[in-house]
Amino acid sequence: MAERLIVISNRIPMGDNPSGGLVVALHDALARSGGVWLGAHPETGDGSEPLEEVGRTPYQRLAFRLTQEQLDNYYLGFSNSVLWPLCHRRGDLIIMQRDYVDAYSQVNARVAQLIADIVTPDDLIWIHDYHFFPLARELRALGVLNRIGFFLHIPFPALGDLSMLPEPESFADCLAHYNLIGLQTRGDVARCLEMFRADPRAEFLPDGNVKFLDRVVSLKSFPIGIDAGAFRAEALQDAPSPFGRETPERYLIGVDRLDYSKGLPNRFRAFARYLENRTTDTRPCFVQIAPPSREQVQAYQDITRELEEIAGNVNGRFAELDWTPIRYIHRPVPRGDLARLHRKASACLVTSTADGMNLVAKEFVAAQDPEDPGVLVLSRFAGAAEDMTEAVLVNPYDVDEMARAIGEALDMPLEERQRRHDACLKIVEQTGTAQWSHDFLHALRTCIPPLGG
Repeated sequence: MAERLIVISNRIPMGDNPSGGLVVALHDALARSGGVWLGAHPETGDGSEPLEEVGRTPYQRLAFRLTQEQLDNYYLGFSNSVLWPLCHRRGDLIIMQRDYVDAYSQVNARVAQLIADIVTPDDLIWIHDYHFFPLARELRALGVLNRIGFFLHIPFPALGDLSMLPEPESFADCLAHYNLIGLQTRGDVARCLEMFRADPRAEFLPDGNVKFLDRVVSLKSFPIGIDAGAFRAEALQDAPSPFGRETPERYLIGVDRLDYSKGLPNRFRAFARYLENRTTDTRPCFVQIAPPSREQVQAYQDITRELEEIAGNVNGRFAELDWTPIRYIHRPVPRGDLARLHRKASACLVTSTADGMNLVAKEFVAAQDPEDPGVLVLSRFAGAAEDMTEAVLVNPYDVDEMARAIGEALDMPLEERQRRHDACLKIVEQTGTAQWSHDFLHALRTCIPPLGG
């Protein structure tokens, strides 16, 4: 029987035009290879429904429905009120409830059974993200012997933070049921290795793999990227300006899903500090696009209010009749408009306090005019900073440093802008989605098979 790729993720594309970094990357991989994509349906059900086919072209898409209780406890609860803050160094925001833990285990067990019902011996299984950390262990308990890979799109948690999990000793055991663990950066790999190194059940093999009890797991970084050519083409489309008749003379841009890991409050404060300290009459505009996210979670409600207050305060202090310093857009903007906004921006501010990669940084670089490029101001804590070292790197906790970086970006000579952009573009073009998926699947095919396989 021919090899088939089975992908599992929380999100699954429901239409013909997928959006979002993870979804676009996996869509492209499956469009090339064919196979099955299994994920959660956007609508809830009673939990007893069979897998629902939601598309067959160019690959089969199968959706399961969560109950409302599972959505509240598995998704909003354990996944996004425990694991997300844990991985993003925000242990202070963790909300732990027993119902969350139970629902997370129950959903993973149910999804494992759904996979076991459709898998064939030659299939490759590729599981994505923090929603499914224990899924391989559940599959092994059902007798699934296929090669199973896992990719974490967000930062790997620090060793000390893992103690905040219920039964923290089980985390390494969960991951050791995978044949391959893929992470965004070399720093993430180091943190994962540190976790195994601290566990007496783990042994490091001469080939670099980890032996955990009777299992062998490989670890490697696979930095995810974008289709640079496609994004550049969108940026070059002949279309009306997204600003209409209100195009600012110069502007900086930020594009982020509204999340406390993106460092948005300090980004706004840094722009205000720049305005306070500027020595010329320049009046740049800062355009921040931040679509809502996880609005049912209290931490996200809090940051929404905080940003609205800061933006209102800054505009109240500095605005003039013909100039609004901060344009804050709290809704999605079409991808084509985003690409054109990136193209004309003098700088892009990416100030994450923790980020697996940050594809906005790569999109900004891809969209630029190489003859007159804008400047990427990039947090040292974004995964992209590991290789995009010619960006203007900043500490997102240091408002003064970010304010100085904004001034540096706006005043940077053309030759330096070109040099920095050329170096960053080379990285973007080397880490496209096709290369990312090819490298991961090649590593999965060649790793040590599971016991009994």
